[in-house]
Amino acid sequence: MSNIAPLLSIKNLSVDFHTRRGRVQAVRGVSADISASRALGLVGESGCGKSVTSAAIMGLIQLPGEITGGDITWKGQSLIAPGAERYRRDVCGNEIAIVFQDPMTSFNPILTIGAQIEEVIVRHVNPNRPAAKRRAVELLDLVKISEPHHRVNQYPFELSGGMRQRALIAMALASEPELLIADEPTTALDVTVQATILDLIKELQQALDLAVLLITHDLGVVASLCHEVAVMYAGGIVEQGTAEQVLSAPRHPYSEGLLQSTPRLDSTYHRLQTIDGQPPDLRVPAPACAFMPRCYQSTQRCEVMPAIETNVHGRLACWHPVNQAGQMQSSSVHHVIAPKEPSSDKPLLSVNNLSVHYPLGASSLFGERQVLRAVDGVSFDIFPGETLGLVGESGSGKTTTGRAVLQNLNITGGSVHFQGQDITGARGEQRRLLRRNMQLIFQDPYSSLNPRMTIVDIVSEPLIVHGIETHKQRLRERVVALLDTVGLPADAADRHPHAFSGGQRQRIGIARALALQPAFIVADEPVSALDVSIRAQVVNLMQDIQLRTGVAFLFIAHDLAIVRHIADRVAIMKQGKIVEIGPSEKIYTAAEHEYTRTLLASVPNVDRAGNYRQ
Repeated sequence: MSNIAPLLSIKNLSVDFHTRRGRVQAVRGVSADISASRALGLVGESGCGKSVTSAAIMGLIQLPGEITGGDITWKGQSLIAPGAERYRRDVCGNEIAIVFQDPMTSFNPILTIGAQIEEVIVRHVNPNRPAAKRRAVELLDLVKISEPHHRVNQYPFELSGGMRQRALIAMALASEPELLIADEPTTALDVTVQATILDLIKELQQALDLAVLLITHDLGVVASLCHEVAVMYAGGIVEQGTAEQVLSAPRHPYSEGLLQSTPRLDSTYHRLQTIDGQPPDLRVPAPACAFMPRCYQSTQRCEVMPAIETNVHGRLACWHPVNQAGQMQSSSVHHVIAPKEPSSDKPLLSVNNLSVHYPLGASSLFGERQVLRAVDGVSFDIFPGETLGLVGESGSGKTTTGRAVLQNLNITGGSVHFQGQDITGARGEQRRLLRRNMQLIFQDPYSSLNPRMTIVDIVSEPLIVHGIETHKQRLRERVVALLDTVGLPADAADRHPHAFSGGQRQRIGIARALALQPAFIVADEPVSALDVSIRAQVVNLMQDIQLRTGVAFLFIAHDLAIVRHIADRVAIMKQGKIVEIGPSEKIYTAAEHEYTRTLLASVPNVDRAGNYRQ
């Protein structure tokens, strides 16, 4: 732990939210210090209280939220005490700045990027507008946005996701803060853009002596940037120490579970280890250890909440710390799975020279009409029971390829053969029949389920549409069986999507895709929106289903680490073309194409010893 006097000190912070269904204790007794030039990583699953803690620091807790206990001090002076409102307004946004997770919703869509950065400069640094505009250009250049003089006059929608995130960092730096809070700044970004953003934050931290509070669920990101790590669970900190201590020898079973759930590039093809169960309901705080129902070594002693104590290893709240010297255990058995041999010498799906082009406007009045080559001459085979991982950055053509294979959009050229039949351009009855054997798992488990329908109606809909089953009782029995297949209880059938977590919703989407017993499923970024522990559960579930049913997957992703754990073969896409394809082991250990090596080098990775590798 650092001996440097803290800039920011959080002492026993508690935050509650008053809802119609009861009082939610979102943050309970959180304490942490952040010193100058140091980076603290706040890690945990969704709903554990990370973002609420950052909102409390910035004075953004509003009704129905309420800070019910503790204190937050900046340079020794309280930010939340009665009468501290003016001091907090002067500090927050000036000496303390925040970068939110989604840059698109953080920017005002009707103002230029430059105007929004200038607003911060005028408010906190220099009221002179021309000087503020010049400084806005300098800041965009500082965060390595190309052509800053041009970008300063653009609107948020005109920038890519990575550029928007950099512009948001530039706006946060406009007031020359001493502390930068980064709330999941790389979650939605490609690995190459993520690496660039992390390098940028690291460079800025060193150049400007910034203190950083990094909020994330990705331990690879923490390992690459942070000096110290605080692990949160159910609203409280359960372990805190140096990054080296926590990542190489975690003492709390939850910290250990997060580390072992993290996919690694240095791993062989195997099942991911998981944390069993779900986080607790924060409306019903138990007197016991909150992690007790999910802990593999809980005892009767855990029925009393452990206090967080400080020792040579850092801070820990646990009655039964994990064994040290690399003797970590897990509730999930480590299964090594040999790469599958094709069950047939004939491919289930053959894609030959597939192209999808979109006409664009001409560059000038009499200029040649432009064409966007979203997919340009893609070819691959998928065999029965096999998983092909399709990997690339956003805009590389992955999702378009998946939709074209399913005949969900018009194909410009090439052909698609499924089960030996040419299905290129299938329409009407032929396409409807294809749906029984070709299904899709969507990326976003929140928007892909109808919020007005119960789960039994959502999952049974394909059976009704295809006339396979219409009897109400038999439909319910089939839905319950499908829910059991994906690890959900029978009573889930009568609930609505809002009653489930993201991981549970993705399981429902998988159950719906399995309802027709398809031979082939396109899984379009099925785990990108999930926490690391829930991601591991869903990937393992897909592997189990494949072993039982023999279904083949086209697994679309930008996360090379997760693809290694599920794919038999991997295809790398760039600008509409497949630049490399081969067995998973060959791609990860002896990649031939420079772009593949760049993607692999960009993945934040924690090896088995807890060390950061990139």
